[in-house]
Amino acid sequence: MSTSSIGNRPQFVDIGVNFHSTQLASITEAVLTRAKAAGVTQILATGTSLTSSRLALDLAKANPGVVFATAGIHPHGAKSHDSNALRALVELWKVAEVVAVGECGLDYNRNFSTPPLQRIAFEQQLSMAVETRKPLFLHCRDAFADFHDMLTAVVAGGIRGVVHCFTGDRAEAEAFLDMGLDIGITGWVSDLKRGGALREAIPAIPLNRLHLETDAPYLLPKNAGIRSGRNEPANLPLVAISVAELMNRDVEEIARVCSDNSRRMFGLPSA
Repeated sequence: MSTSSIGNRPQFVDIGVNFHSTQLASITEAVLTRAKAAGVTQILATGTSLTSSRLALDLAKANPGVVFATAGIHPHGAKSHDSNALRALVELWKVAEVVAVGECGLDYNRNFSTPPLQRIAFEQQLSMAVETRKPLFLHCRDAFADFHDMLTAVVAGGIRGVVHCFTGDRAEAEAFLDMGLDIGITGWVSDLKRGGALREAIPAIPLNRLHLETDAPYLLPKNAGIRSGRNEPANLPLVAISVAELMNRDVEEIARVCSDNSRRMFGLPSA
């Protein structure tokens, strides 16, 4: 039996869910129940701050084998990052249920934290990925050059990672792939108006380097059949459908290979 199918039903891994968001925090149990019913058997709870990273770990401990945590400082929060927060994160990265360093990276789109502060926080987390040998859960928006430059030596040294919620074009995808990074795809791929560049890039991404995610509660897939609303892990199969169409492959194959990629990257057990 495949590690990604039970009774010929696709089984999925969602590598990015913001359970700490106000839209999901009060309905976590129901969200997990609906995810399981949709075939989403394993989920990474995203840590974007010290507080949300601790909450992600708590959720992982309460749902062993189903939920796993990341721990990190999102670039938006770099301005509040300090040595105390770093020491606390170091302790989180020692815990087995924390399977990645991040969400970390650079975001020059709105600069909620200044670029210099973002680079300091990112550099510290890159150093800890090297020390812990845990993979990186990465964020890049309108900061490709600096992001690429900061990661080059780290990835060349053997650190793995996923560029989470990739929305760039083929050239950016190929640059990250050439470095040795994997690519995470969200419901953005189903957006015919805004997702054109990503849709054109999808066929150029090797299937064994691809991961699926919802980034819930954000980025509701356009093929969900509703105009707006809260996204959640149960919608992950819709992302797989869009990827399958663009790659001219079966949804079952997309589910199986992407799930295996994610389990391998983050050290998750077989479902």
